[in-house]
Amino acid sequence: MTYDKLLQDMINSARKELKEGLSQCTEAQQMMFKRMYSHKNLELPINEVVDNMEVRRIERAMDQVEKTVKANKEGMNG
Repeated sequence: MTYDKLLQDMINSARKELKEGLSQCTEAQQMMFKRMYSHKNLELPINEVVDNMEVRRIERAMDQVEKTVKANKEGMNG
């Protein structure tokens, strides 16, 4: 496997994980995500927002979504 292929696979995996996390977020939380990462086109479906994101922004977005999903679960259980 080439370095470029490995890197692309990692990016695709991160995008998939991000989409899965966003699917667990509320509509309002997804809109906030769109404002942060696609402010010029809020009408895009959330998966397209993720697909169009700059690679350098994915890690931070994943961190934010993970924290949001965790907070949502804690709020439901607590």
